[in-house]
Amino acid sequence: MQQDLLKNDTNWRLKAIIGGSAGNLVEWYDWYAYSAFSLYFAGSFFPDSNPTVQLINTAGIFAVGFLMRPIGGYVFGKLADTKGRKLAMTLSVLLMSFGSLLIAFLPGYNTIGIAAPVLLLIARLLQGLSVGGEYGTSATYLSEVATKERRGFYSSFQYVTLIGGQLIALGLQLILQRIFLTDQEMHEWGWRIPFVIGALLSLVALYLRSNLHETEAFQNKEEHVKKKGSIRELLKHPKALTTVVGLTMGGTLAFYTYTTYMQKFLVNTVGLSKDQSTMLTFCSLLLFALSQPLFGMLSDRIGRRPLLIGFGISGTLFTVPLLTTLSHVTTMWAAFGLLMAALIIVSGYTSINAVVKAELFPVEVRALGVGLPYSLTVAIFGGTAEYLALWAKNLGHESYYYWYVTICIFISLIVYARMKDTKHTSLID
Repeated sequence: MQQDLLKNDTNWRLKAIIGGSAGNLVEWYDWYAYSAFSLYFAGSFFPDSNPTVQLINTAGIFAVGFLMRPIGGYVFGKLADTKGRKLAMTLSVLLMSFGSLLIAFLPGYNTIGIAAPVLLLIARLLQGLSVGGEYGTSATYLSEVATKERRGFYSSFQYVTLIGGQLIALGLQLILQRIFLTDQEMHEWGWRIPFVIGALLSLVALYLRSNLHETEAFQNKEEHVKKKGSIRELLKHPKALTTVVGLTMGGTLAFYTYTTYMQKFLVNTVGLSKDQSTMLTFCSLLLFALSQPLFGMLSDRIGRRPLLIGFGISGTLFTVPLLTTLSHVTTMWAAFGLLMAALIIVSGYTSINAVVKAELFPVEVRALGVGLPYSLTVAIFGGTAEYLALWAKNLGHESYYYWYVTICIFISLIVYARMKDTKHTSLID
């Protein structure tokens, strides 16, 4: 009898992890498809002969999309804390699907003029609202359905699926590049395909999430409905709020540098072809995704703080040397080795940042506390990463960006050194 109960409990948790993670996967696929395929559609919306300027314009819209993430973090975080994690996650998937459909069927500049980039901006704002709500709610959900002993491991799947979304976008790009479409067809209309697929995948995620069970942590706090998800209640935890901002700053900047921006860096700076850059990025991200549960399990054994400090020290010492050396490599293998070294360093942050934030807040404001300050920080630092990197390159001083990343990681390191280990002070238990 006891074994049956244990088996049912395990099955329930696995179903919850799969359902929550699958929706997260689809949301981040839709979000990253824009960045991955911007190499091909930039000219359709911004008619400029300079490809770097075109990429700066598309990166600008990518950055503006991040401005909606704090709003999404507030709206969906409040919804998750008042009405439930399940409802908030389901609605965020629907909103992302609509944004993807809009991009898929949007005419180019030559057809509707200035309306084309304006509508592209609107679509990204909708997607930014969606993904801003996704992070806090899914991080909260995955942390709450996990057992205390394996919380780091379970919550690491948020970044497995976050990276997995980018992998699917890049994998699709490789298939289209190498098998089905010519370079000209990719520029003319092939870039629309991933956005159609993203909208369809959202329907699958919607089905999975509609069958999820609400977390026990939320259900057991029903008596506190009146104060759930309020800014006033959230402001009672100022130390936790500033900790989220500080620990996110360097991590999110490093993450977007070595993932989203790296594809452009390998083409514009290193000099690889677009398909070489896509293949290299895909392979490195695959190994990066697979490493997340390993780091998550390690945090369950030794704590969260040692991993964060390890990232902070390594990132501060090696960011400039890694990026400088990478900019001068001449072979794909050398680029791959350097990129993997950087991603292993970043894993000290990515694998556990979600659970650390969830462990800082009580249940009545957990989704809002995780989502809002995180989204604000990502909007400022992660959302502008591509734009600032390309801007520095256009000025002829690309190394300025390397030092900017280093300084931000160092500031986060100070936070890591001063904070308590949330594995031992978790408010989830």
